[in-house]
Amino acid sequence: MKQLLGVPAFARLWVAAFFGETAEWMLQVALPIYVFQRTGSAATTALSIVLGLLPAVLLSPVAGVVADRWNRRAVLFGVCLGLAVVALPLLAEPGVTVVYAVMAAQAALASVFEPARNALVPELVGVADVTAANGLMSVNGSVARLAGGWAGGALLGFGGLPDVMIGYLAVLAVAAALLAKPFRRVAAPAPAPVREPVVRAWLDGLRELTHNRRLRRTGLALVFTSLAQGMFLVLFVVYVLDVLGGSEADAGLLRGVQAIGGLAAGFALATVARRVAPAALLGWGALALGLLSAAIWNLSLVTTALGLYVGLFALAGAPGVVVGAGVLSEIQSAVAPERAGRVLSTTFAAVATCTTAGALLAGALVATTGPAVLLNVQAAVYVLAGVLMLVPRRGCTRQLVWRYRAAPSVKS
Repeated sequence: MKQLLGVPAFARLWVAAFFGETAEWMLQVALPIYVFQRTGSAATTALSIVLGLLPAVLLSPVAGVVADRWNRRAVLFGVCLGLAVVALPLLAEPGVTVVYAVMAAQAALASVFEPARNALVPELVGVADVTAANGLMSVNGSVARLAGGWAGGALLGFGGLPDVMIGYLAVLAVAAALLAKPFRRVAAPAPAPVREPVVRAWLDGLRELTHNRRLRRTGLALVFTSLAQGMFLVLFVVYVLDVLGGSEADAGLLRGVQAIGGLAAGFALATVARRVAPAALLGWGALALGLLSAAIWNLSLVTTALGLYVGLFALAGAPGVVVGAGVLSEIQSAVAPERAGRVLSTTFAAVATCTTAGALLAGALVATTGPAVLLNVQAAVYVLAGVLMLVPRRGCTRQLVWRYRAAPSVKS
């Protein structure tokens, strides 16, 4: 861990990611609650979540190619500036329609940010250390979740949406400042000899994702975990405000406190678990998350004491981080660097599509089935994903790891 943080370029990206994710979590928690307060409808809340995910699907071809062709650090810097600009209408406590438009615009920019950032990590540390690097990214992501989730809910409850936005813009400005200066890389993708058309380049990345035997099962597990996450995004708000009888600040606290478990998991991934196979991380993480989720959802039949849920949600943050790190490490180590951006973009598009499907399903059914049934289905889907990854593949006894060629340090 100290060795990675001793790489100046990675350390600066690490800190910038913390501030960027803190800002993101402020809106991720505040806006669905704001919409639910204004409309009182779970279906409308689900629609806001869908509009925040749909651009990632539609822009996948462009986002992946941008991450591969352009200077990735410059892309990240530009996206931070764009996020600030498109969020300005929220300063005036707008109607739900404006919130929808802002969420869609933010998601469009984020669809470029995520593949560029994750494709940049191996260039700064080398592919052999991507699991440890993803673990460290999870550490500051977990702290950001705690800080941003709590701040988003608390500021919304105490001062309304304008207070949330002032804090969001200030935090985002710090992230942009840290990304303004070029990075020094330890490995670099070879430039493509010919610039393919955007659609063809994206299809090449999609082909690699679907034809790579190592990634097929990972992709199927990712479908299940994304469906479960989409259901959670809608049902969580209903669960906290209606089932537990909590407040906006309570919802922000419970979303944010998952960072405590995530923080512990991130440190473990960066140290003792850095050499664990990514497929095993994904499998065990999903299985643990499903079992723990089932326990949390059914506990409301016994007690609604908030303190107990704070502890359980904190614990649930650990397997969530392990799942995310397993997925990223599997892709980063299995895909050639010059195609990493488009493969990651396609992966995020698939995640967004399945998350959207899960959110729509939950929003449509919760009024008739109630949240309890759907929450148990959500937990079961996580368990299914874990079992899928943990059943040994026929004829597969080890994983082959593609490695970067050594390259001289260059600036990005």
